Amino acid sequence: MESKDNKKILLVLRHAKSSWKNNDIPDHDRPLNKRGKNQGSKMGKLLKKLDLVPDHIISSTAKRAIDTSELVAKFSTYDGAINQYPSLYNQSSAEHYIKILTSISDNYHKVLIIGHNPAIENLIEQLTNRIELMKTCSLARIDIKIKNWKDISNEIYKSDLISIWHPSSKNEID
Repeated sequence: MESKDNKKILLVLRHAKSSWKNNDIPDHDRPLNKRGKNQGSKMGKLLKKLDLVPDHIISSTAKRAIDTSELVAKFSTYDGAINQYPSLYNQSSAEHYIKILTSISDNYHKVLIIGHNPAIENLIEQLTNRIELMKTCSLARIDIKIKNWKDISNEIYKSDLISIWHPSSKNEID
């Protein structure tokens, strides 16, 4: 088994289901709907149950991503800061996600990044060479064989997709 020092865990979460009730609200400002709030709390509880409470949380600045990150933090018992990055919103490539990950402290072993499709799916594909469907509030665990986060960009297609959880399924959620 590899030591903690030779591996980082990246948790990739697509934001929970947002509300389309009011068409006058700009996309960036859409809140979660009732189902989305339930999804966020379920994923937080799942992280706690699986002993995957992150050491650090990164989120898009979109309201639905921030709301998701706050619910996940609360229900997983994460008590650190949630760092928000505007560059994670409205992106299709994984490059902005990778760039942010290369800049975080190596003191963090488990990092949760919350964002949007198609960038989330592209990030998973870029790191693991696997195409995965990430529905709202789907969570992926990727183990990356690096000591330093700055080396994540060198790990293209070399990381292991350990699992994906979807809030609508019963796989270990509840």
